[in-house]
Amino acid sequence: MDDLKFGTRDKRGNWAPNKPLEVAPFWTGKFGEIGKWLVGYIWPHNTIFMLVTLAYWYFVLPEWDTMKTMSWGWGLWLYAVNAGGIFLFYGSIEFFYYIKRKQGTRFKYNHKFPADNPSDVFWFKSQNIDNFLRTFLISIPLWTLIEVFTLWCFANGYALWLSPESHWLWLAILIFLAPAIHEVHFFCGHWLIHQGALYKWIHSVHHNSINPSPWSSMSMHPVEAAFFFSEMMWHLLIPSNPFVAMFQLTSTAYGAVVGHIGFDKLELTDERAMDSHAYTHYLHHKYFEVNYGGDGVIPLDKWFGTWHDGTKEADERMKERFRKKKERANARKAANTAAE
Repeated sequence: MDDLKFGTRDKRGNWAPNKPLEVAPFWTGKFGEIGKWLVGYIWPHNTIFMLVTLAYWYFVLPEWDTMKTMSWGWGLWLYAVNAGGIFLFYGSIEFFYYIKRKQGTRFKYNHKFPADNPSDVFWFKSQNIDNFLRTFLISIPLWTLIEVFTLWCFANGYALWLSPESHWLWLAILIFLAPAIHEVHFFCGHWLIHQGALYKWIHSVHHNSINPSPWSSMSMHPVEAAFFFSEMMWHLLIPSNPFVAMFQLTSTAYGAVVGHIGFDKLELTDERAMDSHAYTHYLHHKYFEVNYGGDGVIPLDKWFGTWHDGTKEADERMKERFRKKKERANARKAANTAAE
């Protein structure tokens, strides 16, 4: 496919889409676009995550009597399934688009590939090895621990478990709102770990991957990973159902790759491609202090002035915000010096 029909490439070879990012249309009064937005909201990503959830529900989860008791057996079984699922899901994207490079740099935001740029900030000087090991040795074990604890709580009646027969409408609303819950949870924690020492000691691990790839998705400090997957536990606090909690978790875990694909479109054939929806979070990796949340289902970035839609105007707003932040820091420093 000719990616220049959909975007532009700068002198370095980095590609950017022509269309600016937009928040959900019901926030901007573009009600005529809601139908199209709904299709994109459901297909393909949330449909894929629902299919994954159904597979877990019917083929993976142990019997509820088993989950009433904490044990290594079913915990390790869930870890094996989680690790295997991520290896296949993330790994297939990594294999075709980063190892085989089946579409070259077409639609790729950063024209470089991580494997071609060794760096001392990574284990073994390799972003791919570093990200892979952190995923399987840190993030997936923590994901599994939170999953085991939440399921154990449901199995023992420590959560308000609603039956779909009696509460189908509320549970359907919860499933539909799972991405909105994710955006609020993610924005709040993500913004927090960008502050001062929290960034230095925790979140900088993830941001070492300035040019993210699929394995970057779960490359996190343990504190960040624990908060990231704790999203599932909201369903212990609100009237819910373990199936909905599993959908929240699988959307979080398998969906983490969405913002780290690095390509705007993944070519499936010579004429067909799937939109990745990766640009919002790619801009966060590029500029650090923008787009702390998601795609604008709940547009917290827009409301708090940290939204970047990929345009030159957004660049200028960002630079002005950085300038004012620097001025405030210099003023505080001068005041502290004068006080001494």
